[in-house]
Amino acid sequence: MKKIFLFFTLLLLCSCSTVKTNPPTEFIYKEIKTDDYVLASWQKITDESLPVKIYVEGDGRAYTSKGYPTTDPTPKSYFLRNISFNDVYENVVYLARPCQYIKNKNCSNVDWTTGRFSQKIVDNMSQAIKQIAEDKEIILIGYSGGGLICGLIINQHKNDLNIIKWITVAGLLNHTNWTKHFNYIPLKDSLDLDTIPNISQTHYIGKKDKVIPYKLTLDIVDKKNCVIIENATHNSGFEGKIE
Repeated sequence: MKKIFLFFTLLLLCSCSTVKTNPPTEFIYKEIKTDDYVLASWQKITDESLPVKIYVEGDGRAYTSKGYPTTDPTPKSYFLRNISFNDVYENVVYLARPCQYIKNKNCSNVDWTTGRFSQKIVDNMSQAIKQIAEDKEIILIGYSGGGLICGLIINQHKNDLNIIKWITVAGLLNHTNWTKHFNYIPLKDSLDLDTIPNISQTHYIGKKDKVIPYKLTLDIVDKKNCVIIENATHNSGFEGKIE
C-alpha cells in the first residue's frame, strides 16, 4: 500500500506548479477534432515555409492525492506552456493530450491512467499533428509522458508525417522500465517504445529529476544525444536551455 501511495504521489509531482501564464497575443487558441477527441492547442504560425515545432504536453493530473483516477486530467502545471510560449521560433504550437482542457463523450479515465499510451491515443494525436503541420516539416517536442507519445508517433506514422527531429524534456521513454524501477502498477493498456526511433534527436534530462530518474533515460538512448542539466528537476530548470 505504501508503494502504491508513492506511485500516485510521484504522478502528482508532474502536475504541480504555482506559475500561471496567459498565452501571448501571437498564439491563437484552436480546437482540433480527431476521430475520438477534440484536442486543445495554442498556435503561432508566422512563416509557412519553415518547419513547425510542436510541444506535446505530459500526462497531466492522472490521479487524486488519495490514489483515485481524476475526473479531469488537465495539468495544473504551466511548465510546458511557459516554455512553448517563450519560444521565439516562427512556428510554435502547444498541443494538449486527449481530454486535457476539453472533454467529450469518448473520454474515459483509462485515457489518462493505464491507457495513456494506447493505440487510440497515439492515432488521435497523430491525426492532430497532421492537421496542424499539413505538409510542413515537424520538430516534435515531448515533455514527460509526451516524450513517449512522440516516440510512438514517429515509429508508427513516419510515412504520414514529415518529422525531422524528436526532442524530449524530462521524457519518459519506456514505461515498463519506469514502473519496474519504482515497483509501480504497470500501465497494462498502453503501448511501449521498444525501439528508439531512427531520427535526429535530443533528450534534455534533469539531474535532479526524481519522477523520471536520469539514469533510466541514459540506459535507453545514446549518451551523445542527451543533454544533462545539473540543477533541473522534473518540471523546472529547463527554461531557456531547449534548442
